[in-house]
Amino acid sequence: MSAVVEETKVDGNVQAATKQEQVQETNGDTNTAQEEPKKQKKPKPNNKKLRQEAAAKKAADGGGEEGDNAGGQEKNNEINGGEAADGEKKSSNKKKNKNKNKGAGSQKKGGQTDPPSVAIAELFPDGNFPEGEIMKHPQCPDDSKAIDRFTNEEKRALDRMHNDIYQELRHAAEAHRQTRQYMQRYIKPGMTMIQICEELENTARRLIGENGLEAGLAFPTGCSLNHCAAHYTPNAGDTTVLQYDDVCKIDFGTHIKGRIIDCAFTLTFNDKYDKLLQAVKDATNTGIKEAGIDVRLCDIGAAIQEVMESYEVELDGKTYQVKAIRNLNGHSISPYRIHAGKTVPIVKGGESTRMEENEFYAIETFGSTGRGLVHDDMDCSHYMKNFDAPFVPLRLASSKQLLGTINKHFGTLAFCKRWLDRAGATKYHMALKDLCDKGVVEAYPPLCDIKGCYTAQYEHTIMLRPTCKEVVSRGDDY
Repeated sequence: MSAVVEETKVDGNVQAATKQEQVQETNGDTNTAQEEPKKQKKPKPNNKKLRQEAAAKKAADGGGEEGDNAGGQEKNNEINGGEAADGEKKSSNKKKNKNKNKGAGSQKKGGQTDPPSVAIAELFPDGNFPEGEIMKHPQCPDDSKAIDRFTNEEKRALDRMHNDIYQELRHAAEAHRQTRQYMQRYIKPGMTMIQICEELENTARRLIGENGLEAGLAFPTGCSLNHCAAHYTPNAGDTTVLQYDDVCKIDFGTHIKGRIIDCAFTLTFNDKYDKLLQAVKDATNTGIKEAGIDVRLCDIGAAIQEVMESYEVELDGKTYQVKAIRNLNGHSISPYRIHAGKTVPIVKGGESTRMEENEFYAIETFGSTGRGLVHDDMDCSHYMKNFDAPFVPLRLASSKQLLGTINKHFGTLAFCKRWLDRAGATKYHMALKDLCDKGVVEAYPPLCDIKGCYTAQYEHTIMLRPTCKEVVSRGDDY
């Protein structure tokens, strides 16, 4: 507005030539007459210098003429306008800097935002992702193959040969770590289970840089409550709300090119469950410590059970021994295959099969205040295409269409009904049942102990590298 007012004064001064002297006193300076518009650059605002130049010109010219007044006033307006424009520019720059600083303040160390939104690949553009916890392979009592693997040059060379695979797994692990640490702060009693799962999955998809079957989520988010130990995720319309006294197992996976991170933790808000969580966490860490190249799987199970069942928990005045759930176990992992054939028991008496070099395992343990035995219960939500399923002719067009959707979006990775909805599938329930009946797809219903008991779970993914054992999903949280 001030620039418009100044220009109006100039026009008035040009027309009122008879009042030249009065205008000169008011403006306090004059310039030489200008017949044509000035082509010189707009001067930087320096009022003191301008006043000195105007006074010198006034003394030299002896007062000037009407054109001098007009030219002088026009120059003043031009200067004032430039000063205002420069002021607006400074103000704009100040605002931009302020906003920039505000944005930077919302970022954590390492460039991640809160809540996390920057893809892990952007945080580590060189492709070198953080290592997990490095541990030595245990020395088996009947041989000495695990000795000096750190310094053995042959083993170090094998390590370097597989570095690309290790980096893919570390990439997925970092996405898992940052997602779960955010969710541990985010989840509160009173939230619906659907709200929790969708927030977790959306965050994980952003961090992993979801790209079809190249990168994404490896299986649906498990959020099993209380006596339900595993494989529960809400279907559409599920109104279950997380309560203060609930014991919630958060189990989800990420993958890069089929290299899967399978990792889980238990979330509680009431301190009375602390001993239960401590028992299961200690048992999982024991399993990780015992695992290694040439170790028998049954030996790991015996060590896990011994630690798990050494704990007791007191709930509402009653003491319970923490029991290892004997029909749940860890497992080996291969590309695009969450259960690759070998199982890691959590009780004694399992297989005597040995772990081998460059295998990948999910070491997971489950503790319960109930019977320590789970069974299928509740509405099924988890499904997975059978990895070894032979070709089966399908008569229903809807089954063929659904199988095409599964192959395109999930392949042999696990999925749930919510994910089918997200992929655009409709009216698929009959087709899904048909695929399950024919063995093309396998259903994984929720696994539950007796009602009224409480179960807990902890899990990590480990790599049996030639030189060492890497707990690739290890974080500051657990």
